[in-house]
Amino acid sequence: MLDEPRSGRLAAWGNALLAGLVSPDEAAHRIAGEDASHRVAGLPGESDGVGLTLALGRLRALGAKGLRVALPRSGHPLGLSGPAEFNAEALDAGEAVIATGVALGLVPGVAAVGPEGDQHIEVVWRCRPVRDAPPADVPSLGEAERELAEALREATEVLSRLNVAGSGPVAQAALEAYRARAEGGREVLAPGYPPRAIRVLELAQRVGALIDIAYTAGGGAHEHGGAVSASEMAARAEALRPVERTARRAQVAAYNAYVEERERGGF
Repeated sequence: MLDEPRSGRLAAWGNALLAGLVSPDEAAHRIAGEDASHRVAGLPGESDGVGLTLALGRLRALGAKGLRVALPRSGHPLGLSGPAEFNAEALDAGEAVIATGVALGLVPGVAAVGPEGDQHIEVVWRCRPVRDAPPADVPSLGEAERELAEALREATEVLSRLNVAGSGPVAQAALEAYRARAEGGREVLAPGYPPRAIRVLELAQRVGALIDIAYTAGGGAHEHGGAVSASEMAARAEALRPVERTARRAQVAAYNAYVEERERGGF
């Protein structure tokens, strides 16, 4: 549930580029990840969609100082500041990036292109005006770290109470996939982020992996030897909802740490 969002990659590596810590080509490559292509449409001064390298350069020329992440859900406009039209688009996508200094936001549109069996992902970021105001419900890194420690305990207790911790092949696969990512020497964040942000993001992703295990282990009764009724699934979702919310808040705090540090004069 908390895999690395495209908005996180765009904000993290875009911030590294704005800070002069990586080249434009490196930033574009890291942001795209495994996607075939990324383009940005609606940038002021650009009539057509442009590639990431040009788009990031254009944002910098327009006065962008940093990039924030928003990961909203229904009833929880996490990281957003308005207006309503932009918030609605970001909510539909489940994520967005806000450029500070220029009051512009980017919302990804994701499409699978190509024949069945040979499809690739293309992403178009739609650029829209946003309100220059504090983002909604984003904690500090310190708050996020404290909340995550409690959320991790809650997630573990829920898994144990529901008797799904580490049970079943799907649960095991989710756990192994997380371990592989954690041990794969990957860069959790781009250069320029404080160590605490890296620690918070890693912990948020760990909590997300536990949430995935709880949901996937309950996806089929055969996986843990008992019938899972609709009411039991609803109870599981209800128990995990506040844990997932805490992990998302922490993710946003980690990705936004570069901008927070800059605004406080940390660098």
